[in-house]
Formats: sequence, C-alpha cells, structure tokens
Amino acid sequence: MTEADFLNSTRASYNAMAIDYDERFRDELAAQTLERAVFAGFAELVRNAGGGPVADVGSGPGRVTAHLHGLGLSVYGIDLSPRMVELARREHPGLRFEEGSMLALDIPDGTLAAVVAWYSTIHVPQERLPDVFAEFHRVLAPGGYALVGFQVGDEQRVYTEAFGHEVSLTFRRWQPDRIAELLAGAGLPVRARTFREPERWEPTPQASLIARKPPLPPADDQTADDQTAGDQAAES
Repeated sequence: MTEADFLNSTRASYNAMAIDYDERFRDELAAQTLERAVFAGFAELVRNAGGGPVADVGSGPGRVTAHLHGLGLSVYGIDLSPRMVELARREHPGLRFEEGSMLALDIPDGTLAAVVAWYSTIHVPQERLPDVFAEFHRVLAPGGYALVGFQVGDEQRVYTEAFGHEVSLTFRRWQPDRIAELLAGAGLPVRARTFREPERWEPTPQASLIARKPPLPPADDQTADDQTAGDQAAES
C-alpha cells in the first residue's frame, strides 16, 4: 500500500463512521482511571517545563484534546478526517481543530511544547513509524515531550466494516520496547512507560510511553563549553 492509499483509506473510513465512533467512545475516558492519571502526569511535566503549544495528533472528535485543555495545557487537535474535525469543532467550540497528517505536520520546526498521539499511530504502516517520530522530533522544541498510546501485541487486524459502515482499516499493535527504540532513534528517548492488562471489552493489553526531546544545556554550561572551545583553539 502506498502512502496515498494508506492516508486515503484511513481518511475515508473515519469520515464514514465518525458520528457512530463519537457516540461509542464519547464517555470512555470517564471510566479510564489509569489513562487519566497518565494525562495528569504528562500535563504536569509539560507545565513544569514551561508550557507552550501542544498538538493532539489524530484527535478524532476531540475528547482527549478537551481533557488536556482541562488540565491546563494550551492544546489543539489535528486529524486526517474532515468529518472528525467537523465533529470536534461542534462539540468543543472553544478549542481549535485542524485537518492534517502526522506524516507532514503544518507546524514550524521546534515550536511545540508537546505532541500527543493517543492511539493514532495504530493505522500507520510499521515502515513509516520512523518518519512519524522524526516529524514529532522536528516540531518539538528542545525539552518538549511526546506521549504515545497504543495497544500491545505483534499482530494486525484488517476491518472492512465498523459500526455498520464499510471501511478499509488496518489496526496495528506494537510492543513497547519496539516503539521506545523507534522513538529513541528519532531523538526522543523514553522517560516513562505505563502498561496495563485488558479491561472489559478490550482484547489486548494497553501501553503508553512518554518521550522527551533533549533540552538545551543551561546557559552557564553553554558558556563554559564555548570558553573551553575558545581556549583549545587559542592553544592550537
């Protein structure tokens, strides 16, 4: 499948089932105690690092975006599906939502305090994950955080029907060690991991990783480094 095929099928599938998807998962976060704890800790890390703009990539109807906003983050949503963006804007009129792809974010280099990809990498072909994480690294400011959530496993499932609608979606599950490796390879070493067993209707365990783009060295350290370099140059 080419990149265009993957993006087009994902966009069309979520356009088709947007309303039913929203109704099914609208209140899901209220029952997810551990996930809310992860969001709270993540939000505190971002605030303590100085805050700034946060992109929720693959935001769907906006429930996670709205929750993070309630935790004090300056967050906005980005989604591939125009129908999902439309729903998010309607349900959360005070927040910003845009169309876009995580493979080519319309965001200047080094401008975000954080990126969130909450179960939105699950449709990305494995060979394109390094490109996605490289894009996260590009848009993050030094010291910026990335939060990635996903189902745990090695298999993938292909769906041609969902909520009574015809779709073409491949759901991919990942191993935390592999995602951590890919994040580190993109310059985003992992700082924290969570893992929990399935609950209720879930068929698989769930995981999330918090990674961070290395911050710039303190000004005093940078000055010392520059002075050392200058001394070495003078001696040579």
